[in-house]
Amino acid sequence: MTEPHRAWLRDCWYVIAWDHEIPAADAPREVPLFRRVVLEAPILVYRLQDGGFAAMEDRCCHRHAPLSQGRREGDSVRCGYHGLMFDARGRCVDAPGLAAIPPKACVRTYPVAVRNRWIFVWMGDPARADTALLPDNFSCDHPEWIHRPGYLHYDAPYLLICDNLLDFSHLSYVHETSLGGTTKIAQSRPDLSPVPGPTADWPQLGIRVTRHVPDVPAPPYYQRFRRFDTNLDRWFDYEFLLPGTLLMHSGGRPTGDASGANEVRLHSCQTLTPETAGTTHYFFQQSHPADLGDASTTASIHDSLLRAFEEDRAMLAAQHRNIALDPDAPMLPLAMDAALLQFRRLLAQRLEIERARQAASSTPRAPTSRDPA
Repeated sequence: MTEPHRAWLRDCWYVIAWDHEIPAADAPREVPLFRRVVLEAPILVYRLQDGGFAAMEDRCCHRHAPLSQGRREGDSVRCGYHGLMFDARGRCVDAPGLAAIPPKACVRTYPVAVRNRWIFVWMGDPARADTALLPDNFSCDHPEWIHRPGYLHYDAPYLLICDNLLDFSHLSYVHETSLGGTTKIAQSRPDLSPVPGPTADWPQLGIRVTRHVPDVPAPPYYQRFRRFDTNLDRWFDYEFLLPGTLLMHSGGRPTGDASGANEVRLHSCQTLTPETAGTTHYFFQQSHPADLGDASTTASIHDSLLRAFEEDRAMLAAQHRNIALDPDAPMLPLAMDAALLQFRRLLAQRLEIERARQAASSTPRAPTSRDPA
């Protein structure tokens, strides 16, 4: 189940940052420009003076110096090595010491989209960039939901983290004293169904996973909302979307109480962006209703997630190191792998479609009888 090197979807959106990570357009010169590596490509993201965003390869076309080591000048960026300046479309607009700017003096730019505080970049064919494929991360910016945004860097391939999120049976063991609290999570069987895609070209966008765990003790972090003296019926209902986004409703209510008056409701948005073949950016938040709890509740939920994700991070890094010792060693598929196997098949299908499209666009057209001899 290891990830082939560079086997990533490119015609899709990846989160590169939370919006608060990108400095303001009028930030002082000493504030560093924002850079992050996505799919092994260094990318510079900055705010435009009209409120939009620009994303370009963080690599000057001259001597490949990082443009993020340079400075902003209006909506352009000047390289800090030899002074070439590039506008937001990647065109060189100033080249000190040259009588004329070479036509090839440009850098690659990337389509950018913003949805609910997540900044996305499109890593494939710009002509295919489609905002219909953006996930509905509504609780990242909604007056009825409150959260604290989070980011972690993982020393593990992104698909191993996808596997982890697609199989919540690990909550019983990796997170026994944090998010889990009961072996019954591992014993429950999830229901799986496809998530329809938004366009004919994307007939399926992901996998929906629903898991109900009745009559179990409240996990420790639920007690920060209210004290529970009885067991709870818990639920996890989430969509896991290509290329690697989890959107989840979860919660619990006292067993036998159908009123909902004493239930805990949460909504989580988590997304994975490959940095390299062996490292991953992890953006996350878990929101609670604005009318339940206060600032200390928000902080407590965030701290609980950080603790749990540190547990995940340690396990996945150790797993990755073990796999690296013998990448060809087979894994034994088991029943709890159903969702992750379905997701990997879906990913493989989209990769095949993408590769076929690329091959067709690069294949020379066969001559016809109408062509001149």
